[in-house]
Amino acid sequence: MYFLSDSRWPSLHVKAFSAVELEYMISKAGLSIEDGLKILKDYGLDSIPGGGAEIFDEELRKMICDEKASSEMWLNIHKTAHKLGILSNATMLYGHIENYAQRIDHLERLRQLQDSTGGFNAFIPLKYKKSNNNMSYLGEVSVLEDLRNYAVSRIYLDNFPHIKAYWPATGKEIAQLALSFGADDMDGTIDDTTKIYSMAGANEGNPAMTSDEISGLIREAGFVPMERDSLYNAIGS
Repeated sequence: MYFLSDSRWPSLHVKAFSAVELEYMISKAGLSIEDGLKILKDYGLDSIPGGGAEIFDEELRKMICDEKASSEMWLNIHKTAHKLGILSNATMLYGHIENYAQRIDHLERLRQLQDSTGGFNAFIPLKYKKSNNNMSYLGEVSVLEDLRNYAVSRIYLDNFPHIKAYWPATGKEIAQLALSFGADDMDGTIDDTTKIYSMAGANEGNPAMTSDEISGLIREAGFVPMERDSLYNAIGS
């Protein structure tokens, strides 16, 4: 496996592999997490996404995603990545069978790790969608609950520079509203690269938005759109 050389494409930023994927490939290679991440960094890995966090409460995790990396492993992978200069994002899957205490526990663990490393770029609340999974009977939380969750996340994670409104999960209008409830980032053009939300019943159909459409939603919400790179540096003016 190899990535594109930094010397040939110096402006290219590679953000790849969730903690769940990293645990699998590194353990299959018989390496420690640190050694595996060092090799990936040497071959061009610049940052990692926040997927696979789901919810950190161990008992709840056994019920909804027992096959995935443990909470301890997820946090250790991100901690190790930060130590090596690999920045990352963090997520939380909300709106299923968790309670408020379990959400706060999740945020607290992220907050503590960020205090220790400073390596998180953004936090991304991910709304549970009900279709085509074994918790479909639960339904989905309301728009009001979505916005409360964004607001609490912004207040609690005051050491995270950015909160991302992920419109394929909530829909475009709710993501637009989230900009007034603590979110400062709307992701992204996407073009249905996250089919998991389409399969789970997201009402966006085939999710895709152009840059102009995203900019329009941001302006309608009363904010000024700014294109950014993967490390939240402004592009252009």
